[in-house]
Amino acid sequence: MFLKTKSRLRPQIIINPESDKGRTGKRWKYIKEALRTIFNEYRYEFTEKPFHATEISRSAIMDGTELIVGIGGDGTMNEIANGFFENDRILNPDTALGVVPSGTGSDLSRSLRIPQSLRKALELITEVPSHDIDAGKVTFCDHSGAECERFFLNISDFGIGGEVVRHMNLKKMEKKKSSYLRSTISTFIQYRMKRLRINVDGRDLPEGEYMMGAIANGQIFGRGMKAAPDAQLDDGLFDLLLVKGMKLIEFLRTVRRLYSGTHLPHPKIDLLRCKAVEVTSAIDIGQEVYIEVDGEQVGKVPARFEILPQCFPIKANL
Repeated sequence: MFLKTKSRLRPQIIINPESDKGRTGKRWKYIKEALRTIFNEYRYEFTEKPFHATEISRSAIMDGTELIVGIGGDGTMNEIANGFFENDRILNPDTALGVVPSGTGSDLSRSLRIPQSLRKALELITEVPSHDIDAGKVTFCDHSGAECERFFLNISDFGIGGEVVRHMNLKKMEKKKSSYLRSTISTFIQYRMKRLRINVDGRDLPEGEYMMGAIANGQIFGRGMKAAPDAQLDDGLFDLLLVKGMKLIEFLRTVRRLYSGTHLPHPKIDLLRCKAVEVTSAIDIGQEVYIEVDGEQVGKVPARFEILPQCFPIKANL
């Protein structure tokens, strides 16, 4: 049963019909009825191409919209969030993002403690005030070598995480099914550790071989893995998780413990709290280290990650 008193807000609804393996588009009739029960008025638009959600959200904010509601997965929310920024600043601090999870992972919503049901997520959006959380900014090289930047709300990582997403994208193009866990194991079997230089808040760490580094604003990624169980979205700090090389059995045990958040402490995992991270390859030729941002594989190192403290207004029960 939905709220009896409708919200007077007139939000911009952004829907990715292809999210959750196309199920979001198929559920649109039900979603539309739920929206009508919650809001007196609203505008909606479906995404049709990459970065379309960024264009829609930026246009809506420029038009004075004070609430953007995203319906989709982590990639959709990331695109919407990037529309909030211009020149490293939020376009309108009075415009908030409301998240309705409808993806295969929806890890951001889990980090934000947003209900997974449509009804409860919509109710939360109308009942709670906006909360200013931190955002991350990553500057990196795209696959053509050009320098790019992207903002993120949940988690970005380098190393095997980027390879896993790349593996899943290839399977998707081949129209083959592959779960995140299965892709992780398949990728690990073929994976070669990366020799990296890492600088944290201006301090160089010892050069070494790493399997992964996760720059966590939120707690959860990889479709339910509690990578940074103590991360706070509004503390002005990243939780940096650095994972060194492991053998297969050790890796499988660690992955299992990641889902319960009991992987810390581990002799091959370091956790640091910081405001900025720089990552470069220690090998000039033949080593590519891929980056994943909120579930999307975007490019490779060299990369710089920076925290933007308490800048992003979002509807969440924090």
